[in-house]
Amino acid sequence: METNRTAPSRRAFLLASGAAGAALALGGCASVGADAPVYDASSLATQPSLLVATNRRAANGAQASPWFGAERGPLTIAKARLQPPDGSRFSLAAVGLSDWKLVGIDRVAQVDELFRGVPTGRDLLLYVHGYNTTFETAALDAVKLSDGVSFRGASMLFSWPSRAKLLDYGYDRESVMWSRDSLDRVLDQLVVSPTVGRINIVAHSIGTMLTLEALRQVHARRGDDLVNRIGAIVFASPDIDMDVFVSSVGRLGRIADKITVVTATNDRALAVSRIIAGGVTRVGAAEKAQLEGVGIRVIDASTSGFGVINHDLFLSNEQIRGVIRRAIEEGTWGSTPTGSVPVSGGPAPAAGYGGAGYAEPPRPASASLQPY
Repeated sequence: METNRTAPSRRAFLLASGAAGAALALGGCASVGADAPVYDASSLATQPSLLVATNRRAANGAQASPWFGAERGPLTIAKARLQPPDGSRFSLAAVGLSDWKLVGIDRVAQVDELFRGVPTGRDLLLYVHGYNTTFETAALDAVKLSDGVSFRGASMLFSWPSRAKLLDYGYDRESVMWSRDSLDRVLDQLVVSPTVGRINIVAHSIGTMLTLEALRQVHARRGDDLVNRIGAIVFASPDIDMDVFVSSVGRLGRIADKITVVTATNDRALAVSRIIAGGVTRVGAAEKAQLEGVGIRVIDASTSGFGVINHDLFLSNEQIRGVIRRAIEEGTWGSTPTGSVPVSGGPAPAAGYGGAGYAEPPRPASASLQPY
């Protein structure tokens, strides 16, 4: 779950958190700053466009903010035009007080049209947001995530109809379940597209439930075709019942090998969600030992956050962004699983992060944050 906040206040909070973190690193945590990775520019820096799939009902004809509202509607496929922050030396962005802006929505008829004119094999980063989130906040979070890990493929958002109110968790949860077929449809079209390379997915909070359900449905139809197209799956602070999660992962076959879960036992938002759920542990706040037997990689970020909520660490924490980038690197350039068929028209070298000779290191069942 997420705290109640408007899109501008949330982004301001994250920007302020980042600035505060930098100040702390300079003042008393120099070793953290010294270990922070330096990445090349993301594709968004030169091509400021976000691919969008949403089953929210359009607002204002999707011609002006808020673009899409909280009501449920037909699936819309579009490109969002972005305005990057001013990167000049004396700009507001230089001191952490400026951010990306969403300036326009251009609809297309189907997913394939999003990749018209794009080189074959370009990798994709798909973001699925969590509870209490407006469309614009979700879009800018997707941009912040992709830019933060310097992703060099195409970036895409799937936005489901959250009411974006603190006390409407029930509505959001039902919207997640209602959205399974829409995300299924999008994933299915991505899998069969001859243009798309590896599909990397980052899902946050209750968005993990939606993502798991859609993956199960597509996997039941596509099997190894889906397995071979998926690069990495990162579940950040999953707001999902432990038993449901274990059962769903068990039905994903070799896709489970591609999952990384970021947890934090001090995630206060998930503590509230646990109360709402009748005391059932949420995966994102579980002890690492509880997930070790599932056979997925677990990153315990309990000591990485310095905020009050610790639920948006994947956006605000440099080390967590490093975890996501590393997962994508391994998913893109790792060795092909035994017995599988390489993806037809797979990712070109410019799309990923690795290079010639890159080999995926062994994937531990669990890990601390420190190796990243």
